[in-house]
Amino acid sequence: MRKGAVTRKTKETSIEVAIDLDGSGASDISTGVGFFDHMLDQLARHSLFDVTIRAKGDRHIDDHHTVEDVGIALGQALGQALGDKRGLTRYAHCLLPMDETLTRVALDVSGRPFLVFRTEFPTERIGSFDTQLVREFFQAFAGNAGLTLHIETLYGINSHHIAESSFKGVARALKAAVAIDPRQAGEVPSTKGAL
Repeated sequence: MRKGAVTRKTKETSIEVAIDLDGSGASDISTGVGFFDHMLDQLARHSLFDVTIRAKGDRHIDDHHTVEDVGIALGQALGQALGDKRGLTRYAHCLLPMDETLTRVALDVSGRPFLVFRTEFPTERIGSFDTQLVREFFQAFAGNAGLTLHIETLYGINSHHIAESSFKGVARALKAAVAIDPRQAGEVPSTKGAL
């Protein structure tokens, strides 16, 4: 029962998130930010996590608070679902091609949050979506899930492809990292005995 659920309410946003790590990739997502919903759908589908997200935010200002707070809540829900991390594979990586773009993701379900984001976008927007918010989401997500997360786009010229390859790459790496390794026999995958 590796599930997590978080409700986060502030003066800026109201967020409800649920996640099931042993799902089938089903998603039911509504944040009011169309491109972001598309990216979160990709995250669910390619990780095989079942994800439900309902978000309302002060979008009359911009999308920043909504995107960041979804990252916070989703990261916290993932952290809940991971529990004490017994039996996890823990480390994983993915090299994700999307047409002309190639993005490399490596992560550690370490309990030590850190983001390295070496990805640049050739445009400031994808439709109406501010490309700076891709990094903001991953910063909030990794920080609240306790992930060491490295994302690097090796090359690419299309902003949509760059963003999508980042989300899909993180999804595929997460799928592998949170998989239960039967050889771990329920042990925490660390010489410290805790993550």
